[in-house]
Amino acid sequence: MKPHIKILILNWNGKDLLKPCLDSVLAINYPDYSVLVIDNGSSDSSIEMLSKYYPRVEIMALNRNYGFSGGYNQYFNQLKEESSDYIMLLNNDTEVDSDILSSFNDAREKFGTKHLYGGKIYYHDDPERIWYAGGEVNLKWGRITHRGIRKPDLNEFSVPCLIDYVTGCCLFTSMEVINQLNGFDERFNMYGEDVDLCLRAKAEDINCYYCPDAKLWHHVSASLGGAFTIKKLSKKMIGIGRLLIKHYLK
Repeated sequence: MKPHIKILILNWNGKDLLKPCLDSVLAINYPDYSVLVIDNGSSDSSIEMLSKYYPRVEIMALNRNYGFSGGYNQYFNQLKEESSDYIMLLNNDTEVDSDILSSFNDAREKFGTKHLYGGKIYYHDDPERIWYAGGEVNLKWGRITHRGIRKPDLNEFSVPCLIDYVTGCCLFTSMEVINQLNGFDERFNMYGEDVDLCLRAKAEDINCYYCPDAKLWHHVSASLGGAFTIKKLSKKMIGIGRLLIKHYLK
């Protein structure tokens, strides 16, 4: 019997991206899953669109924008007693392969329940080119990088492996792990919270695994206006600085 998996999608004024994301999610070929959108106080009628066109999708409507960490933590705090649930965090600007949940569940059965799992993420506008095939962290040099970024989908990126971190763009785990780690550190705001979660997990013998069969496509940095905006770069540098202070300079 396959375990139930709850897909959590964080949304803030992302109505136009959310629709194709949900269309792909609701086409997933897995027997037991549910979908919940955590809405961070959107003002673009996202809630109305969800209620009208996606009655199967649960909605948690927050009163304001709590950011990435805070938005997810608002929901985690409601699930503390449901430690057996499996969850998949998913960006609202992604579209998923129909077998993504089966692939993550297969990886969980192979490597163990008490871990964090990430998939193979392609650029949506260049669907054979990789955006993420596992995360690498070198805090000594202040480097946080994606394996395979901007490369074609080569054989070397089709092998499951241990990695340093799973991107929050798509992260599969159990509520048991989330509860053990007390969710995300809300001092991180949009960049670094996923790396911080994984570094704290590693300190507690919780591993990160790359699962190449779990595939999805990402509208990279759509919420910030593009891949190389000043806003994105500044938030990324602030996140790296916080990681250095917390995990390397302590």
